[in-house]
Amino acid sequence: MEIKLAKRMDGFQPGIFNVLDEKKNERLAQGRPVYNLSIGTPDFLPEPHVVEALVKAASVPENIRYSLGEIPELVEAVQNWYRRRYGVELAPDEFTAVYGSQEGLAHIGWAICDPGDVVLVPDPGYPIFEIGPMLCGANCVHYPLLEENGYLPDLDGIDPELARKAKAMVVSYPANPVCVTAPDSFYEALIRFARKYDIIVIHDNAYSEIVYDGRVGKSFLSFEGAKEVGVEFNSLSKTYDLTGARVSFLLGNREIVGALRRLRSQIDYGSYLPTQYAAAAALNGPQDCVERQRRQYQLRRDALCGGLRDLGWDVPDSQGSMFVWAPLPEGYQNSVDFCFTLLERTGVLCTPGSAFGPLGEGHVRFALVLPPEKLKEAVAAIAAGGILKR
Repeated sequence: MEIKLAKRMDGFQPGIFNVLDEKKNERLAQGRPVYNLSIGTPDFLPEPHVVEALVKAASVPENIRYSLGEIPELVEAVQNWYRRRYGVELAPDEFTAVYGSQEGLAHIGWAICDPGDVVLVPDPGYPIFEIGPMLCGANCVHYPLLEENGYLPDLDGIDPELARKAKAMVVSYPANPVCVTAPDSFYEALIRFARKYDIIVIHDNAYSEIVYDGRVGKSFLSFEGAKEVGVEFNSLSKTYDLTGARVSFLLGNREIVGALRRLRSQIDYGSYLPTQYAAAAALNGPQDCVERQRRQYQLRRDALCGGLRDLGWDVPDSQGSMFVWAPLPEGYQNSVDFCFTLLERTGVLCTPGSAFGPLGEGHVRFALVLPPEKLKEAVAAIAAGGILKR
């Protein structure tokens, strides 16, 4: 029998992370060291009181059932955290839990877009920003994020005809992969732009707690008029190291939130109750762990970026997120080829910028997932590998 897959699968080739993982395993099998800076999986552990809440809740048999929604403790915790952290008041119908922002971004297009609707997505950008709308038949149009514009979208430069056609626009700051934060003036301009053209804003805010050099992470929802035009995803994965628990939220415009909640009610039965109790414990508990982890990430950033600059590789300091966005060293043009060469000659594994869109070419992304001393070893390996002497 000939199995005929959906035509949409033609656009899904083996992901670059899978290919890099294979190369990593080949090297490890040979007994050669690898400094894996490719995938943004935090190596920090969740706080003991969060694990305790998870274990305690999991020991109650009734908590193994379907949840069918958020428990009151989590609703209150989210409301209090957004009030304390961003000064944002949220009604219970202005947010809903999702199985990680990745899942939410994959499904929100189904709630707001019809086939053929135009969605503006960043280039470079995290792949799910484009994949989500594409899965529901939307037409994704890239808007460029250019270094000379601080990796911010040029809203005035977007063709008005295109803007009038657009149903939604995906933005994300602190930005993965380009590692910049956005000023208040950008959010204010974004809201005016969305109002003018009736565009739904979808803001991915996964990294607001991982910002450097005294910056303060912002919420799109804290700006006047934001709830009228859009929504925001916020995640506990990176802030509280709960990646596997898959606890995130869509927050903001109640009509959009309600639509996603209604859609998801057809495909799942709510977040696992023990993880909800763990999430409430994380949001309600001491927050010094967040600041402590932020300082650790900054030490890692300084060790990697500063170390590479000492070698003559002009790598700018990340402003935010758990990544570093680096231009290819002089003499290299293809980011995939460079990543494979870097791995072979130094054992350092990073992600080619082309994985994040056409404008990502010419760059690589490093994940800050090793302690400073290991990152210094990685820098030393790059120096010894002669990778910069081409």
